[in-house]
Amino acid sequence: MRFAILLALWLAVGGSPMPQAHAQEARVGETADFLLIDKSERTLWVFQDGALLRTYGGLQFGDQPIGHKRFEGDERTPEGRYTISFGNDRSSYYLSLQIDYPNAADSAFARSRGRSPGGLIFIHGQPNGVPEGVRVPGDWTDGCIALSNAEIAELWSLVPDGTPIEIRP
Repeated sequence: MRFAILLALWLAVGGSPMPQAHAQEARVGETADFLLIDKSERTLWVFQDGALLRTYGGLQFGDQPIGHKRFEGDERTPEGRYTISFGNDRSSYYLSLQIDYPNAADSAFARSRGRSPGGLIFIHGQPNGVPEGVRVPGDWTDGCIALSNAEIAELWSLVPDGTPIEIRP
């Protein structure tokens, strides 16, 4: 909702959608085999064979960034071990990598309380239509992890489907 208001105001003062960042390619031989996110530090680390390849800071989360996602609509980002299911280059955001939330434990917890755990959690760029180099301010997703468009373009080139990811509080 905040994004829609920001975009409407920007367009009202004469702005127009600009092309998004072009994907930067990983260097030859660089392929992530593990991602680590620390929500309290708002940092994502990319590893290959135990060596640090990249670090991205200033991550943006859901409107309720503290605590593990439990239910659909709680606007929290999951915590725990998951896997990158697939990349989507046709999403509503500039590139996205789907996280396989909910896992069996997440589903069982929500079910035991008669609720849905939710889903469709991604690492993604900014919403399509946001000018290049601009970020929606604050925590604005519904539980996803947002980066700048240039950062997600680089991450996209590094992360194959099936890459494990750990998200820490």
